[in-house]
Amino acid sequence: MVRFKSRYLLCEVCVPDRSSLQLLEDRTIYNTLRAAVNRAHGDYGSALFNIGVIVKYLNAHTGVVLIRSRKKHYRLIWSALSFITCLENRGQKVQCFLNCLHVGGTIRTCQKFLVKYNRQQLHRMLPDCKTDAEKQEVRRAILSCSLSNVREEEAGEDGSDDDGDKET
Repeated sequence: MVRFKSRYLLCEVCVPDRSSLQLLEDRTIYNTLRAAVNRAHGDYGSALFNIGVIVKYLNAHTGVVLIRSRKKHYRLIWSALSFITCLENRGQKVQCFLNCLHVGGTIRTCQKFLVKYNRQQLHRMLPDCKTDAEKQEVRRAILSCSLSNVREEEAGEDGSDDDGDKET
């Protein structure tokens, strides 16, 4: 059995109106990315895209997208991100662009980067706060940025993978 190595592109969907992020679905991003790869790289790019590209994670509240591709061809997918100018879902077009924040070898490294990135964003927000209540809320959010919740979820998933069937 052969193990295929993957690369994960951690991207941020940048839109002028944050409320339009609620319209996004992973299927929409997948289809738009496929069309962009086809436009930029033709049949060759389209064939490589169909082999091993998957949208693994989409957070419609924050606009964070995690895209998995084969290690050998991740640059092709990365280069096509700049050709995406709008996403169409349910008949509505959302003007946007995708900003690639990080390229990692595992989902775990992307999670670690995302925690660090979110903490930096919160530190940048702190000077812009006008009231003490806003500052306290941002400070509380900074302190809550950790991977402990992720570790607890992984531990819970590891224990629930058992089928109950035991080989003897």
